[in-house]
Amino acid sequence: MNFLKSKRRLLLMGIDLGIFIAVYALTVLVMAFLDNELFTYIKPLGYICNAAIIYFCVLTARIVSGVYSNMWRYSNSLLFIRLVVADAIGGLIGVFVTHLIPYVRIGAWRGCALVAMVDVMTLVSRFVYQYYHRQNNVNHDRSNITQIPVAIVGAGQIGTLLAEELLFDKNSKYKPVFFIDRDSGKVGVNLLGLRVISNNDDVIEKIKSSGVEQVFIAISDLGDDKIKSFYEFYSQAGCKVKIYDFPIKEDGSDDVGKKRIIRDVRIEDLLFRDTLQVVDDSASLFYRGKTVLVTGGGGSIGSELSRQIAACGPKKLIILDIYENNAYDVQQELTRRYGDSLDLSVEIASVRDRARLDAIFAHYRPEVVFHAAAHKHVPLMEHSNCEAIKNNVFGTYNTADMAEKYGAEKFILISTDKAVNPTNVMGASKRLCEMVIQCRSDSKTVFSAVRFGNVLGSNGSVIPLFRRQIEAGGPVTITDKRIIRYFMTIPEASGLVMQAGAMAQCGELFVLDMGKPVKIIELATNMIKLSGLTPYIDIDIVETGLRPGEKLYEELLIKTEKLDKTENNLIFIEHDTPLTREEMEKNLDTLRAVITRCEGEIASPEITEAMKCVVSTFRSPEEVNSTATESNEMRLVGSV
Repeated sequence: MNFLKSKRRLLLMGIDLGIFIAVYALTVLVMAFLDNELFTYIKPLGYICNAAIIYFCVLTARIVSGVYSNMWRYSNSLLFIRLVVADAIGGLIGVFVTHLIPYVRIGAWRGCALVAMVDVMTLVSRFVYQYYHRQNNVNHDRSNITQIPVAIVGAGQIGTLLAEELLFDKNSKYKPVFFIDRDSGKVGVNLLGLRVISNNDDVIEKIKSSGVEQVFIAISDLGDDKIKSFYEFYSQAGCKVKIYDFPIKEDGSDDVGKKRIIRDVRIEDLLFRDTLQVVDDSASLFYRGKTVLVTGGGGSIGSELSRQIAACGPKKLIILDIYENNAYDVQQELTRRYGDSLDLSVEIASVRDRARLDAIFAHYRPEVVFHAAAHKHVPLMEHSNCEAIKNNVFGTYNTADMAEKYGAEKFILISTDKAVNPTNVMGASKRLCEMVIQCRSDSKTVFSAVRFGNVLGSNGSVIPLFRRQIEAGGPVTITDKRIIRYFMTIPEASGLVMQAGAMAQCGELFVLDMGKPVKIIELATNMIKLSGLTPYIDIDIVETGLRPGEKLYEELLIKTEKLDKTENNLIFIEHDTPLTREEMEKNLDTLRAVITRCEGEIASPEITEAMKCVVSTFRSPEEVNSTATESNEMRLVGSV
């Protein structure tokens, strides 16, 4: 057993045995001196048997309760209470058992007194050990460690645990200076030798004057709104703000089952709203036991979709991607996590290759298809506009055809807010993708699309770009200080797609209530501050001018008056009149002809003009930007 192999546990049990024998023997001798009749009915062998039975019961109770599975040098009151309860239960059982055996019986009250004395001395030994260890760490020479002075916000249980961890860890690089709390009953008292000061208007000046370099937030129920509030308040002191929180799992959520750690505030914590939870149990059950295909499965959204689908227990998961490195990384991650319990296949293919898609669909016959494969970079697609049409529009067309041909139950297209009143080829191509699936309302396969805004941390998003620029010493570049965007996290985006896939009936355009749009200038400023730097002093922010096809704001809906609610109050459905299959085929024929004519060109204006003909809402960015201040989106955040 691993338990018996632990030298530390064996040593601790040996020490406890020595304490038990010594206390037990001493107590029996005292009882015998006070009660001369004690030895008239107890024999030495009976005394030994009595001690063995009681110790066995107490030891068993301690093992079962986990007393020996904890590090006593870091123990708290709960562990001491656990020891007392274990000894009480084990001792009472032992006394009861010995009371049933005349030869070893010494009396119930005497047995209880013996157990109580053993418990007291065990507690004393633990207290002495803990005190010695902590004093040793406190007095430890830390001259070779540069300690950072910190203030701890929260003088409750969580803050106390953090302070103990920092004070009594001889290798800690942090030195707590004081607590900060708004509870008047705690203000002014000393806790672990640290003063508790009030969280009032003067606290910023006190932090500055005390030399504190970092502030740790250590409170319970720490939602994103509270994190943002604390961050903005304590950042005024010029300190780096961190959180004593549970580690973040790969899906972006808190790993509550693990020990709290000191972590940086993430840009996701400052999204101006709490993280949205859009997937419910019924949606997860929908994917259980199904064969699911994810195109673009190695990308930011596709890989997170694959993770969430794998967690639902599908019959089979197929990841399809043209870029083998990303697909390989996801494959290895899921294999490590699930092993043989997940039936996983990875296929390297382009959605532009109908023959290859036909072979894959014929072999696996997926029941649910998530189509995430697409070119998405706006400026690049303005230049390589022909490739945007080939990959996005005809890639979607090919994949949708195969889903119909091989009887897929559902086909979910991942779209974008840039498809709404597009001002660039990429956005127009995604609008065409929506039109391609909407025209298939007569199909046995359910076709739907999911539309959302920018995804934090995805490949090509502003977050990695800003981070690289900050690490390089700046400047941070933004195209225009007036630009606003809707943002969501990768888990949120993937969760929305999962939920929509379960709810889809026929031809819906699902959109998420993403709350208030975010100013890109504020995003850049916050990221610089999160790095412990000062905007425009340590890192400059420079405007570079709008890129080709870029507009100042994005829209989520085409006609907001046509919104329908779903059972999830964060998800809405927008309906517009779809084209017929025949009308859609004419539009695609127009594009096919243009692509053929422009094969020898690098960037053809004719492609863009053809897109404007088949997407009626396609307008020039100059036209949209000239009236941007009148839009509802810009009014939500106000002018810069």
